[in-house]
Amino acid sequence: MSFKERLMADLKASMKNKDKVRKDVITMVRAAIKQREVDERIELNDEDIIELIAKQVKQKKDALKDFEKGGRQDLVELTQKEIDILMEYLPKQLSEDEIDEIVKAAIEEIGASTMKDMGKVMSYVMPKVKGRVDGSLVNKIVRQYLK
Repeated sequence: MSFKERLMADLKASMKNKDKVRKDVITMVRAAIKQREVDERIELNDEDIIELIAKQVKQKKDALKDFEKGGRQDLVELTQKEIDILMEYLPKQLSEDEIDEIVKAAIEEIGASTMKDMGKVMSYVMPKVKGRVDGSLVNKIVRQYLK
């Protein structure tokens, strides 16, 4: 079952179950997919859709921080539910230890030693962990190893 088929099936199920938050999140994802397909005149594959969902999770997490600063607990709870729903569609997220191992191997393979090599390390690691980790976490771990 492709991602688009899964999203459609989940949308129907959420409508039957009267799960408004899930329905809204799935509708938002489907709209983003359609928008990108129309804009770029392409058919998105499952990998592209995962990338798109990961981007939406990042946006929601950024919004979550703003809502917390503003003291909007109602929006914090709603946004957290939306993030949880989006995370169901992403591959299993990597732990910090797993990312640490990938970063160590990348630094060793590239021969990176200074902060000047940061870009090389990031461009080597990110395609391997796409959709399974937030880039800012990878960035933080890489900075720990490079001086």
